[in-house]
Amino acid sequence: MVNLLFCNVGRRGRLLHNAQHSFKGRGKIIATSQTEYSPALYCADKGYLTPPIEDASYLDCLLSICKKEKINAITTLIDPEISLLAANRALFEKENVFVFTPDEMTADICFDKFLFFEYLTQKGIATVKTFRTLDSFMIAYANKEIDFPVFIKPVSGSGSVGARKVATMQELQSLFDEHQYDYIIQEFMDAADMDVDVYVDYYTHEAVSAFAKRKLETRIGGASKTVSFKDEQLFDTIKQLVKVFKFYGTIDVDFFYKNGVYYISEINPRFGGAYLHPYGIGLDFFDFMFKNMNGEKNIPVFGNYDEGSVMMMYDDVVVLKQEMLVKLNG
Repeated sequence: MVNLLFCNVGRRGRLLHNAQHSFKGRGKIIATSQTEYSPALYCADKGYLTPPIEDASYLDCLLSICKKEKINAITTLIDPEISLLAANRALFEKENVFVFTPDEMTADICFDKFLFFEYLTQKGIATVKTFRTLDSFMIAYANKEIDFPVFIKPVSGSGSVGARKVATMQELQSLFDEHQYDYIIQEFMDAADMDVDVYVDYYTHEAVSAFAKRKLETRIGGASKTVSFKDEQLFDTIKQLVKVFKFYGTIDVDFFYKNGVYYISEINPRFGGAYLHPYGIGLDFFDFMFKNMNGEKNIPVFGNYDEGSVMMMYDDVVVLKQEMLVKLNG
């Protein structure tokens, strides 16, 4: 029996139900949140409240849960916590807990979108042209290296908060003057928007499975309608991409396809919101995790799914008596 701890689960109830289904009879799914009103807490075998990740007692709280519930592996569903767990991997490994986040350097690169651009460019991997400052963009614009429209977003944001298309220099200048976010400026990719769920083996750090899908609709930063496809060129790109990082487990890669080239946009080193699609047709990354947690290496298998399957998300609810909320730490 192995037990898996998901931190800061929020609204990801279906994902936790899927994990439960995969682990049925061979382990339990434990969840945490900062509030008792996180619906996904009630989609796990047991839920715990924790302080915010910035709190000095946060890591001790997680370690306490790990000991109490005999946790074998830990991961998170929010981007800011990825670097925290990565930086403190040794604390959990000392307790024989697998940490399904990348190493610290990889986590930091993926969280900082400009650092990510610089790193991929250095490694010769196609990515979206990105500028860190308004001044550097204006120089490139004057040299006709880039034109409007452009796309701006916070350098370390998540969930598409603050991200938007900008049509003119006046609008761009106005947004930077507001100082609402620490923006980066990117080339606007008038191209097919896609993503791929990838499992990277805990021991070999090689991609062992990938599921590619075109985004048909996006809501709150994630794809809500997708259709699957296969492309050996993309699979080869993914295999090469993961070699320049050090990942452990599931990652979600966003990219654009333009003029025969796959441009990597960003990597979220966690379960993506649209992982529900591959799981729904039988591509079980939880099983890969289970094997790694039992000391086994996963054998690479690519393209073992049907093209043309469609995922359509819909709303669901958790309804329970109010007194049940107080039992989370019991």
